[in-house]
Amino acid sequence: MSNVAEETPELSVIIPVFNEGDNLRALVARLVPALACVNSFEIIFVDDGSSDNTLDVARELNAADPRVTALSFSRNFGKEIAIAAGVDAARGRGAVIMDADLQHPPEAIALFVEKWREGFQNIFGVRNSRDTDSPARKWLTSHFYRLFRTFGEIGLPEGAGDFRLLDRVALDALKTLREQARFSKGLYAWIGFKSIGVPFDVAERHAGESKFSYRKLTRFALDGLVSFTTVPLKVWTYIGMAVAAFALANALYYVLETLIWGVSAPGFATLVVSITFFAGVQLISLGVLGEYIGRVFAEVKGRPLYLVQERIGAGGLDAGRAAKAEKAKF
Repeated sequence: MSNVAEETPELSVIIPVFNEGDNLRALVARLVPALACVNSFEIIFVDDGSSDNTLDVARELNAADPRVTALSFSRNFGKEIAIAAGVDAARGRGAVIMDADLQHPPEAIALFVEKWREGFQNIFGVRNSRDTDSPARKWLTSHFYRLFRTFGEIGLPEGAGDFRLLDRVALDALKTLREQARFSKGLYAWIGFKSIGVPFDVAERHAGESKFSYRKLTRFALDGLVSFTTVPLKVWTYIGMAVAAFALANALYYVLETLIWGVSAPGFATLVVSITFFAGVQLISLGVLGEYIGRVFAEVKGRPLYLVQERIGAGGLDAGRAAKAEKAKF
């Protein structure tokens, strides 16, 4: 068994988990046969501070098969950080990133591997449909992709998500990107490399409910836009110019009105509405500035992306190695 743990696997499978104890056994039962397409593999569960029996199930699965490993965070850091930890820990020549709820079918990995062996380095799954999403989520998702295509510095393939296979060269590139506010879909596109999409059908969750509320999704979308475009900052220059032009035209109108018709008594309601409107414009602009400044503040503190509390099996990255990796950057 120690030889199995020590050898370098051909493929790593990175699975971020948060309160997914009811899904892990069924996932591994389908995943292990699906990985017959590679010579060797490791499965890395990244436990993002779960409060259920997720870590206990991971221990049980590791005891049954040492190729199933896990690392557990000291608290909840978020899915994007869990993916980064999995990338740090992966030892394979390539790595698959997937969810634990079986919406990402393990059987599609064979298609990814086929493209990988053809020379592609960034193979991403493309959803055939969004039938499993609510109408509101479909509408919000489509408009987000449209907004990102219009204002983002890179393009995002619509329907692509975290389900993908990355070659070692792409994994090593991702490991150099250590920003705190992470938008993994954008990072996958930013690193580039030879890419191709593979269509797949999204299944219903095996058990449990999605951990992403609309509030979290909105925040995630905002992180993505702020991380990959400065348009929200630049747009306030144009808004300021438009407001100044409006004020100048309004002033000219009142000068002409006074010269032609004499002084008229200003209306109190107009004054209140004008002050409130421009105060709102100023507060919104300050809010946009605050979003960017807040991210700069988070980056300059130089904190590690995550802290590992426990490592199960050979695929984990302990807190000491994580700290050394962070120090090496500076």
